Amino acid sequence: MTINRITTGTERQLIENTLDHNRAALIATVRGLSETDARRRLVASLTTPISVIKHAAAAERIWFQRFWAGLGESDCDGYSKRDEGTFTVTADESLADVIAEFERASQRSREIAARFDLDATKHNPPEGTVSMRWTLLAMIEEFARHAGHGDILREQIDHPSPHP
Repeated sequence: MTINRITTGTERQLIENTLDHNRAALIATVRGLSETDARRRLVASLTTPISVIKHAAAAERIWFQRFWAGLGESDCDGYSKRDEGTFTVTADESLADVIAEFERASQRSREIAARFDLDATKHNPPEGTVSMRWTLLAMIEEFARHAGHGDILREQIDHPSPHP
């Protein structure tokens, strides 16, 4: 999905558009990969192209479903703990499944975020009191960083280095 960037509008429109642009950029890093390449482990961490998308879906649930909507783990539409499990992709999950999961979680996040003003706040023990504005900006940062990881992984897959 291509997101048309906007450069004017309300603060909320600009923030939400930038977040959607980064969501799309993250998905673009895995489009067209084979199932094997999507699971290739090219770095020491659990980071693979598919696991980055899986992690992003969990981040959506952690921040919007769990934190802002106050849902319990069992009420979320997937994994929502703050641990390395966010990178876990099971053998029966395809790349298309994980992309669809991220897109569903993102849509649910949009719906939840729309219920709050940018200045609305809640207390989150690790970060302290945070606003919806901060949350949206943190997600922009998170997905931009992970899209960069995805770009590097994709480059390694598409153009392997001739040097060991």
